[in-house]
Amino acid sequence: MGISTHILDTTLGRPATGVPITLARLTDGKWSPLNEATTDADGRCKHLLPTTETLQPGIYRVHFETIAYYRQHKLNGLYPYVEIVFTVTEGEQHYHIPLLLTANGYTTYRGS
Repeated sequence: MGISTHILDTTLGRPATGVPITLARLTDGKWSPLNEATTDADGRCKHLLPTTETLQPGIYRVHFETIAYYRQHKLNGLYPYVEIVFTVTEGEQHYHIPLLLTANGYTTYRGS
């Protein structure tokens, strides 16, 4: 299944659309880019891991280019980007990494 994400703007109470996202994996101490995507009308990227890749154990990073979203909505955001680094363990088939966003803060958790 892979890796997916969802961004909700908790200030406006709606999905954060049009946010550029990149996915990378740590390999031999360096980040290797895997994919680029943009959140859809529901604030989602359902297939962040490319279909040509299998989910491997290791350390991954999702980079959210939040400044693009802030500019789109004429907001002054504190964080120009958010990076979430997480560990994929053996035997797992899917990771959902949501981002709850405001102009001055954010939070994340492992979703389902």
